[in-house]
Amino acid sequence: MSRGFGLVVVICSLAIVAALMALNLRQSGPTSKTAQRAESEGIAAVGTINFNQAGTELEAYRAEHATYAGAVLPASFGVTLVRADATTYCLQAGVGGAVQHFVGPAGPTSSGPC
Repeated sequence: MSRGFGLVVVICSLAIVAALMALNLRQSGPTSKTAQRAESEGIAAVGTINFNQAGTELEAYRAEHATYAGAVLPASFGVTLVRADATTYCLQAGVGGAVQHFVGPAGPTSSGPC
């Protein structure tokens, strides 16, 4: 009798622990709102850093050639130069499944393609 009771206690304890772990994962796991917000903020930060580095390279190109047209960015910048003319350019990056773009010079980083 006591052996069966001990087994029931162990099973109930495991069920309670599993339920508590499931609740905790829902609030702080990889699919929680906090984790998703942190991921989107991280993606935006990485995009901004990549755009700033590429923008510096494009400004150097413009200083040398008096235009952005014809500029080429190496793949190491993590962005694609979608459009470049005499006075403006548009950079695009896909980070973590999200697409962002930057219209330069001195434009804001925005969601979506150029």
